[in-house]
Amino acid sequence: MVILAIESSCDETSASVCAHGKIESNIVATQLVHQQYGGVVPELASRAHQQHIVPVVEQALKQANVQKKELKAVAFTRGPGLLGALLVGASFAKALALALDVPLIEVHHMQAHVLAHFIGENKPDFPFLCLTVSGGHTQIVRVNDHLEMEIIGQTQDDAVGEAFDKTAKLLNLPYPGGPLIDRYAKEGNPLAYKFPMTEMPGLDYSFSGIKTAILYFLRDQTKVNPAFIEENLPDICASVQHTLVQMLLTKLRRAARETGIREIALAGGVSANSGLRKALTELGEKEGWNVYIPAFEYCTDNAAMIAMAAHYKYLRGEFTSQEVSPLPRMEF
Repeated sequence: MVILAIESSCDETSASVCAHGKIESNIVATQLVHQQYGGVVPELASRAHQQHIVPVVEQALKQANVQKKELKAVAFTRGPGLLGALLVGASFAKALALALDVPLIEVHHMQAHVLAHFIGENKPDFPFLCLTVSGGHTQIVRVNDHLEMEIIGQTQDDAVGEAFDKTAKLLNLPYPGGPLIDRYAKEGNPLAYKFPMTEMPGLDYSFSGIKTAILYFLRDQTKVNPAFIEENLPDICASVQHTLVQMLLTKLRRAARETGIREIALAGGVSANSGLRKALTELGEKEGWNVYIPAFEYCTDNAAMIAMAAHYKYLRGEFTSQEVSPLPRMEF
């Protein structure tokens, strides 16, 4: 059972080969063109995917030592994501599957992030809770089975990844700014500045308020001292990161206590944040949880997680037709 998977939801062109449930290759081409614009430009992302997809797929097959004729299925990210970017991956996957006369498998991007936990040896037991955090999503997911998942809490406005990126832009940090906030935070005092944490009902989140609070805080401080950001950058980054992490973990702890589930996982691009990883590990020790955090290469967008999701869909015979089209706002 050899599957080729393609991921093209945003600004990473990736291909992976999964053989009998084991990842044999995972190639990712990062698009550097967006750096000069301070964020992802959808049209440029689509064009870059067109340039990268053939060499990325060829490299993935070569690294896995697999010929196209050995493929039993082709998988791709159907959504959510940028329409133009998704179209490139979907069109390539459909054409290749048609040419090889093999089944086509559509994969939900966020569900694939959760299933990244089944790539390695240390796998969570069912049911488990997964805090899935990225630039576009912030969710607490109850995972009952490989393909049975339920969102029990999510952001009602902005994602936590967007809060990191917006803060980085306000601090004049180059794109992508999230990893830079993480880097500077290691040198700063997380209690130097206090920001308000928006309280939402139940297990839901809201990050629009803290984004506004940070904007006004920096505006007021730079009026008094124009060099405030440059002189206090590590402390600002540490304080912002500390607040966002605490917002995430407060609701996660509530979810664990309400459900009684002690298997806790972390997924999505923001799960690469060292402050979040450390805080979750420490909270897990305090609460008696079994905590699962994927390797860095499987945190950000990659095709290995798409391949793993496709593996389980293949086992259940969940294939899609050639009439399938991308869904930028695909429901969970």
